[in-house]
Amino acid sequence: MELRDLKQIVYDGNIALVDRRLVILTWGNVSAIDRENGIVVIKPRGIDYSLLKPEDMSVTDMYGNDVGVNKYLPSVDLDIHLEIYRNFPGVQAIAHTHSTYATAWAHTGRNIPVFGTTHADHFFGEIPCTRQLTAEETASDYERNIGRVIVDKFRSIDPMQIPAVLVAGHGPFTWGSSVLACVEHSLILEELAKMAINTLRADPLAPSLPEYMLKKHYLRKYGEDAYFYQEVKD
Repeated sequence: MELRDLKQIVYDGNIALVDRRLVILTWGNVSAIDRENGIVVIKPRGIDYSLLKPEDMSVTDMYGNDVGVNKYLPSVDLDIHLEIYRNFPGVQAIAHTHSTYATAWAHTGRNIPVFGTTHADHFFGEIPCTRQLTAEETASDYERNIGRVIVDKFRSIDPMQIPAVLVAGHGPFTWGSSVLACVEHSLILEELAKMAINTLRADPLAPSLPEYMLKKHYLRKYGEDAYFYQEVKD
């Protein structure tokens, strides 16, 4: 893919976060990776979305080095994205927001439980929340350490089956096989967080969805014998 095309895709993803009311001001960012050429394109830091143009997107290598085409510095969250890309080889794009309900959950430091089939249709289990960083981790390599605690949380979780995480005290990150996918996951995550909060308001002791229902709803969409979507006929 040509660099200008990847910049356009990343720009469109960032604007999609605004259009879906998942970010305000300069909050949040979307990135994408070209693994073949070893480059990452990400929103630049501290610039209002309304002022951005596709050519403004920042480009680095896999270790955050400027590749010589940048007008602006990349997002301060770059090292978080890079840590995810280096450790989750199936990830092609990442979105970060401070959307209200998902961020509220991140403030609690708790996973989002699977309360219903809407959740199970999209994520194969609870949305995990990381631990808080230590004072030492915060003082040095802060953003990279956020990436590390995300990766740590997924040691026994398939990141492609649960393409989202809450960073404790911070907010949500989502990822996927494309920019469109990770933006969609951010939108779904926000709705699930809202549903979960309202569920607990209705009943603080609300039970989680039974495991067999979780498996049924997730696997009918993404399993080997999935049947949820229309079959494409010649």
